[in-house]
Amino acid sequence: MLENCQSAKERWGGVSGIIDKWLKDRQDLIVKFCSLSATSDLKKSDNLAKEFERLCELLVDYVSAGHFEVYDQLVAEAKEFDDGGIEVAEEIIPKIQKTTEQALRFNDRFDVTEKSERGLSVLLGDLSELGEILEERFELEDVLIETLHTNHADQVA
Repeated sequence: MLENCQSAKERWGGVSGIIDKWLKDRQDLIVKFCSLSATSDLKKSDNLAKEFERLCELLVDYVSAGHFEVYDQLVAEAKEFDDGGIEVAEEIIPKIQKTTEQALRFNDRFDVTEKSERGLSVLLGDLSELGEILEERFELEDVLIETLHTNHADQVA
């Protein structure tokens, strides 16, 4: 039994570190989003374009880490514990995928938008839609983390 516990810790102990880093990245994304949402001075379009560029970098990095690092680890852990988590993942991950597609469309709009005062003003208007998308995504991801990892944390520790 001790051997199984040690084995679980070796396999899943690092998942918490991956999730912690990812949630820190989420916080950075939220801070940048809020900062940009509060922008009212469109006269400094060079700075604003750089702020949008940074937001898009954080956004793409965050959604990529979710799909290519975090979710894979959570699903693998759910398979190992075989307690219904796979069904939850199969329901939630496609919903998260839709928010990924929407977030990437926002990034693509930034890439093709003229970095003028007018173009950036349109993007500022699109931020509220992005905020709703991110809010939905974060709620879904929190359910995924709670169901697929947090419920097993005591067994891994």
